[in-house]
Amino acid sequence: MNESERAAAPMQRERVEELLRLFGKAARAHQLYLPNNPVYKSAHDALRAGFVPVWEATDELPLTFTESEVKWEDAVVLEEQARGSDSLPWLFFKDGVRELRLLPGFEQEELDKLLGILQRVRKASPDEDDLLTMLWQGDFVFLRYRYVDLSIEPSVPLADGGEALASSDEERRAMIDKSVAGDTATGSGTESDHDDTEPRPSGVVSMADFDGTLYFLDEREIEYLQSEVRREYETDLRKNVISVLLDIFEQQTSPDVRNEVAEVLVSLMLHMLSAGQFANVAFMVRESLIAVRRATDLQTEQRDRLALLPQRLSTPEALAQLLESLDEAHDLPAMGDVLELFEQLRGPALGTVLDWMGRLQNARLRPMLEQAASRLASQNTGELVKLISSPTRHVALEAIRRAGALQTPAAVSPLSKVLVDGAPELRLAAVQSLSEIGSPSALQGLERAIEDPDREVRIAAIRVLQTRAYRPALARLDSIVKSKAIRDADLTEKMAVFEAFGSLCGEGGVSGLAATLNGKSMFGRRDDAEIRACAAVALGRIHTASAIDALRKASSEKDVIVRNAVNRALRGSTA
Repeated sequence: MNESERAAAPMQRERVEELLRLFGKAARAHQLYLPNNPVYKSAHDALRAGFVPVWEATDELPLTFTESEVKWEDAVVLEEQARGSDSLPWLFFKDGVRELRLLPGFEQEELDKLLGILQRVRKASPDEDDLLTMLWQGDFVFLRYRYVDLSIEPSVPLADGGEALASSDEERRAMIDKSVAGDTATGSGTESDHDDTEPRPSGVVSMADFDGTLYFLDEREIEYLQSEVRREYETDLRKNVISVLLDIFEQQTSPDVRNEVAEVLVSLMLHMLSAGQFANVAFMVRESLIAVRRATDLQTEQRDRLALLPQRLSTPEALAQLLESLDEAHDLPAMGDVLELFEQLRGPALGTVLDWMGRLQNARLRPMLEQAASRLASQNTGELVKLISSPTRHVALEAIRRAGALQTPAAVSPLSKVLVDGAPELRLAAVQSLSEIGSPSALQGLERAIEDPDREVRIAAIRVLQTRAYRPALARLDSIVKSKAIRDADLTEKMAVFEAFGSLCGEGGVSGLAATLNGKSMFGRRDDAEIRACAAVALGRIHTASAIDALRKASSEKDVIVRNAVNRALRGSTA
């Protein structure tokens, strides 16, 4: 696109707002999930796609930062009043970054690098590098930034990429002269006041000595310091404690030290669970696995004590107690904290999760538990298959449904067993799951359900086999069509059987169906009207010339039910 075309199609503010919304979502996913997590991948892919309409309208995206706003061309495109590590504008502003300029190619080459830097800044301790230093170390090509040197004067800008734009000597001298002049005036007044008072005791400092001097803080600096003090007091130090303990475990090779650290971490996990500190527990579990991989000279006992933390959390006793407290809680913790904790559950937790889904009372907790169940089921198909045979009905029902949704081939055998000895509700769910799996062995298992004792199960199985055009079921359907039992069934089941038979039998079934529709017994009696109407429907499914001829012979039938069925079948056959 040339420059004139770009000018004719200016970038809309909504595109930039949407891009920043996607950026925030990707930053959270980058912080909460591993790169192989589907949530992580989808968030990053959506963000990269969000750059496409932006680059169609411009070759450069400038963003400026205030304490609570992100602006594009003087228009506010993101506003976050709360200050803290979760606020994107504050994250840049507090370290002096006042502008970012993004260039095409950034989203492909350097996006992950910037998200990683922001994650490090959020977790950085006071002794670690600030955002500005990390940007400089990042050596970006498609990202440029402007900042101010907070140690000199907040209003003094610096050049792109970190080269200072120093103010002129005249400006600096004027600033200093102005401050010194104020100092002198204040000093004179103070000196005159002290003439009439007693000498100040040695070591006593008065704030008046600093008032109006070059080093006295202005209102904005005082506000900044107050906000930083508040943030420091509000910071949850538990993650720092966990990190310190894991660092000790990783670096200290003494068995006594490592055993003591492991014992402290286990106790701390139980304490945080009881206190509802779920995000911290998830952080501990995740980081402990990393520490175990990196530590050297680990004894088996030490490795197991930390590596088995997720299994401890996933045991039925611990998880059931946790879910019970969440279900009874009036105020749930933040959804992100609960989901982050559920991300650390392992395969043995699946049975407990499915069990609680059947008796959960808290509606707000249900979607979180649903998400955890879906993840555990997809990652632990062996555990899922075992739960199909669970003696707890609602656990087995949930396992059957999820096995079908995941199209798990290993579930065919236990699902077929459910069709033999399961309760009607479970058998019906098994029919649906085998239909979703759709493999030859799954359809073979479904064939037996045609003669199931329960009407709903029979009809569901017949319709699935018809939809799948499973011809091996034809023999069973043929025997049912000719049996007396079908005459006693209700109309819905009769229709299902004859439609499936007509869809599968082909030309070979025409003679039998024609005899049912048009034939008479030796006493001149015709078959039941509903059966004849069903035979007409089946002939309409065959679509051959002989089938159409049989239908036409009955087109003037006196019985209205049969005549209507024949006419519909003829219209369908000739359409």
